[in-house]
Amino acid sequence: MSTQRIKTPSGCPAISVVMMPRDTNAANTIFGGVLLSYIDQAGFVEARRQAKHRYVTVSMHEVKFHHPVFVGDVVNFNCETVKVGRTSITIRVTVSADRFDGDEVIKVTDAVVVFVAIDADCKPVPIFS
Repeated sequence: MSTQRIKTPSGCPAISVVMMPRDTNAANTIFGGVLLSYIDQAGFVEARRQAKHRYVTVSMHEVKFHHPVFVGDVVNFNCETVKVGRTSITIRVTVSADRFDGDEVIKVTDAVVVFVAIDADCKPVPIFS
């Protein structure tokens, strides 16, 4: 693990999104794939906070949805840098929903996402020189 100092505090908000009707499935809840896409984007935002590179997603570890997300919920994607390797960075993304119809904020899921820094030729490059 690198000894580089992490630039953002634990659980720093990366993005927040209002869920819209276009994002729903037949059960009238938000598609899991929509949330996975935002998890990927939020992880990228955190990786870029740590070091300005182009990144590609290498893996997204197990994602279990604990609660549904509904239209009108504000979904928050908070990120924490877990590990910085030579060319990869590991980010934990915690997803919570601020319910549209009340004061409740609940944890929906979390995921660990691994990104690799790349150059213009899509070759891995060191994150910190």
